[in-house]
Amino acid sequence: MARDARAFWVRSPGAGEIRSVMLPTPGPDDVLIRTLCSGISRGTETIVFRGEVPASQYAVMRAPFQEGDFPGPVKYGYLNVGVVEEGPAALMGRTIFCLYPHQTAYVVPADAVVGVPDGVPPARAVLAGTVETAVNALWDAAPLIGDRITVVGAGMVGCCVAGVLARFPGATVQLVDVNPARAGVATALGVEFAAPPEAAGARDLVIHASATSAGLALSLELLAPEGTVIELSWYGDREVTLPLGGSFHSGRLSIRSSQVGTLSPARRASRTFADRLSLALHLLRDSAFDGLLSGESPFEQLPDVLAGIAAGTRPALSHLITYSGE
Repeated sequence: MARDARAFWVRSPGAGEIRSVMLPTPGPDDVLIRTLCSGISRGTETIVFRGEVPASQYAVMRAPFQEGDFPGPVKYGYLNVGVVEEGPAALMGRTIFCLYPHQTAYVVPADAVVGVPDGVPPARAVLAGTVETAVNALWDAAPLIGDRITVVGAGMVGCCVAGVLARFPGATVQLVDVNPARAGVATALGVEFAAPPEAAGARDLVIHASATSAGLALSLELLAPEGTVIELSWYGDREVTLPLGGSFHSGRLSIRSSQVGTLSPARRASRTFADRLSLALHLLRDSAFDGLLSGESPFEQLPDVLAGIAAGTRPALSHLITYSGE
């Protein structure tokens, strides 16, 4: 395989470009990956693309194989599925998932990749990083059998959370979004859908993933007394306005953050990052998650595609980037 590759970089806020890169020679414990497809993490990557990462979070928000620094130039991303072209015999020819940016080929340590299970096509496997976020959130949330649960925000993260919860014993799950087109995705995932005015109340647990003040406020409104909102949204440098009058104190409501960069305290002693990612890939055996794959573009168009997503002109829920096999 050729040692040259091409990678997507954010040159400066609002401007992306594709750069040539020379790959290092793989060591005995490395793998050389040819990318099959990658995914755009709409929330985080658009914040990075627009240069909205707060300076205080530069170190925290670094991706595992990021190059460069915020606000740019920076090579950023973490939803990559490829095939092993060189490496240990046990991995040769395997389809793998890696938390790597958008790049046609790359070299990483062998322990940085996780094999994609049989029955999970590469396009669906791109969702593994987002389903991993959902797994961590539900470890944090610890739902109980029979809980009434609402997910506010039917973006990529919210839909993955709803998809995992749809298989939870006895739970009543409702997905809430301002976009009525998300009703079809909810049906595919096997959960109820509601616009905000029709959202069911008295919920034991609400997962918030809309990244808006209005969505977080609604999440609190929907809770039963002593209920909890698990906050998955990342707002970058935007301020959030939240009404904490009304039943927030009298109802003893709670807001807890959940972030995939660390393992949930509930499982930190017994699970590794690799365990969590392997679980996410196992959950993706369910073809219902195909309902999240709603847009596709070749790698060469990525600078324009991400600019369109950041500007709101490309409404696809989960945008897939395909590679020509170079």
